[in-house]
Amino acid sequence: MSITFTAAALLLVTTARAAFPDCINGVLKNNNVCNTSASPLNRAIALISLFTIAEKLNNTGNSSPGVPRIGLPPYQWWSEALHGVANSPGVQFTSSGDYSYATSFPQPITMGATFNDQLIRDVGTVVSTEARVFNNAGRAGLDFWTPNINPFKDPRWGRGQETPGEDPYHLSSYVHALIDGLQGGYDPKYKRIVATCKHFAGYDIENWNGNFRYQFDAQISSQDLAEYYMPPFQSCARDSNVGSFMCSYNAVNGVPTCADPYLLQTILREHWGWTNEQQYVTSDCDAVQNIYLPHEYAATREEAVAAALIAGTDLDCGTYYQNHLPAAFEQSLFNESTLDQSLIRRYSALVRLGYFDPPEEQPYRQLSFNDVSTPEAQKLAYKAAVEGIVLLKNDGLLPLSLQNSSSIALIGSWANATQQMQGNYFGQAPYLHSPLYAAQQLGVTVNYAQGVTGQGDPTTGNLLPVWTAASQSDIIIFADGIDDSVESESKDRVSISWTGAQLDIIGQLASYGKPMIVLQMGGGQIDSLPIKNNPNISALIWGGFPGQDGGVALIDIITGKAAPAGRLPITQYPVSYINEVPMTDMSLRPGPHSPGRTYKWYTGTPTYDFGTGLHYTNFSASITSPVMQSYDIASLTSNCTEKYLDRCSFLSSPFSVTVSNTGTTASDYVTLAFLTGSFGPTPYPKKSLVAYQRLFDLAGGAADTARLNLTLGSLARYDEQGNRVLYPGDYAVVIDTPPLAMVNFTLTGEQRVLEEWPQPPGKRGGSGVEGLEGYFVGGYGSGQGGEEQPME
Repeated sequence: MSITFTAAALLLVTTARAAFPDCINGVLKNNNVCNTSASPLNRAIALISLFTIAEKLNNTGNSSPGVPRIGLPPYQWWSEALHGVANSPGVQFTSSGDYSYATSFPQPITMGATFNDQLIRDVGTVVSTEARVFNNAGRAGLDFWTPNINPFKDPRWGRGQETPGEDPYHLSSYVHALIDGLQGGYDPKYKRIVATCKHFAGYDIENWNGNFRYQFDAQISSQDLAEYYMPPFQSCARDSNVGSFMCSYNAVNGVPTCADPYLLQTILREHWGWTNEQQYVTSDCDAVQNIYLPHEYAATREEAVAAALIAGTDLDCGTYYQNHLPAAFEQSLFNESTLDQSLIRRYSALVRLGYFDPPEEQPYRQLSFNDVSTPEAQKLAYKAAVEGIVLLKNDGLLPLSLQNSSSIALIGSWANATQQMQGNYFGQAPYLHSPLYAAQQLGVTVNYAQGVTGQGDPTTGNLLPVWTAASQSDIIIFADGIDDSVESESKDRVSISWTGAQLDIIGQLASYGKPMIVLQMGGGQIDSLPIKNNPNISALIWGGFPGQDGGVALIDIITGKAAPAGRLPITQYPVSYINEVPMTDMSLRPGPHSPGRTYKWYTGTPTYDFGTGLHYTNFSASITSPVMQSYDIASLTSNCTEKYLDRCSFLSSPFSVTVSNTGTTASDYVTLAFLTGSFGPTPYPKKSLVAYQRLFDLAGGAADTARLNLTLGSLARYDEQGNRVLYPGDYAVVIDTPPLAMVNFTLTGEQRVLEEWPQPPGKRGGSGVEGLEGYFVGGYGSGQGGEEQPME
């Protein structure tokens, strides 16, 4: 049988507006897919039973042409909403008026610094509500490929700005709240949208040193995989019931993730139980093609697409499935039932979104453009920016006291940032308020000069206005750092330093003897040790990518209209870090050729540690929960009634920490609880975040109590096989960095496995492509696990 279809059919949906099937008068009205009392599974099965084999194959790509003869319209599965409805194939903004904008929140790296899960839930609710509005107008799909939940372990990674930070517990808690907001609950009658956790798994390199993400084979031990790279995805699948996953470009231990049944079936669907709603997996865009080349995993194109489909990749973002699955089917490389399964999973998701149901029965179909960029959404975008800004240095200058006669020099490539503040994966914002705009609202004189244009500009031709602005002003604010021009998708960094030109300007401005503030902007950290150590620079603030109202948030923090309480969600390493470990080394623990990764394992001295964040006041903390000196492991586990032992509570009530504002300025406070001690396999991590809670608006002299949920999983560690184990030993819970309070206890008895990690199959790796063996390689110094000394 020859299976063919036209290129026109593949392209149809890229220009077609989204539409809904007609279950009242259309061809489908008598099919069970339109029966609202039937289960989503049975409804999807009924729909797919109407497809011919050619129609099934034709609808395997993100631009699905539908089946016109039965009234199934085209559908674009690819829409984006990382921090607001965003430009993407499925989203169509107008040039003006309604549907020309959507609320643009800070990038996740900045929102991660808030350590406020309720804020993240609220942001997810606004983003998905606005996504529904666009869908109702035929300007977006219902499947959104967000969030990026890969841990940000190396500051050079170009896409780290898309993530909440480096800590796996933090990411797990963050994404649990976010999915609740995005999907409208963990088990709603109708999902608001389908969220997609990406990129599964071990993905955190773009193009460093010639190691392109499309060909990179991440060598990850079972211990590191289970302990670090997987927890956020477990939170997505097992604990949050996310509707979709995206497999990544890279391979893990020899197998491209989109062709890996160990990842997509054994771990994701079987071990985490991600099967209750027929959820689906999409490839990253053209990752299926990468299985053939450059991964050389399959010998032919047909074998590549068959491997992906059988492994559990249900949708190809691209056209490789549509082009090559027909021939693969003719070669009997997969069964039609496997193809049916992939389609049923995806169309079950559309059923759960109400795609086939009468609009009058669905609350989300009643939304209109009046529900976009509401006053509440605008306040939330501002709140997210304020709460995510981190004060790193302050000699007492801040909050700034200004008079009408005051003058400010506002200098740097971020001083008048607008679209820059959004970072990548952005949409059209209703407005973009720069620091310059915000400063001009203060009623003081503002002398603005751009100076160098970011890290790519070493020239001095634009510097004369800088010195004029500085000499004419009482106070100097220098706003600069990095942006999408040096860190973004497909663009890793090779340096974590300020440039020579940037530091030259900073140093000369500091020599003026005037109060000076530096705003360090961008997602990945740059080493600000020269600024930290310069006594002529009074304050340093990290702002990340603060979104549509970021400039106002920054100026409000500087002037004291808002008080800083954000915490760094990543480690700020010294510049020497880039010469100590290659990006390709996926191991976390220190070794002969690595100082270790993240705050847990790094053996050097960070410029600023994970969790750092100053305030305009002082706080004290005391642990008020009764904690015994010793606990028996068998008793702790025998009292558990949870399905998963790691979710069992450690104490009979929340772990309580009383926090007191001992100063005079009202401020939020983020309570960070770390676990440390001597237990489990060596080496021991320095500390591990196990709980957090943001307390709000503590007045001077006031106190509040953080109630933290410590579980048996909080106390566990991972053995070399990736098993999660509760070990006997000496433990301590430490509050904040540097510590404000600590309590010690001991676990006794026999160790207990809380979660047994599935072991990978013995044979890993593909067949190769004849004539291209060993053709795709990384640059010198790209070895993993200390195979080569790195060079930058």
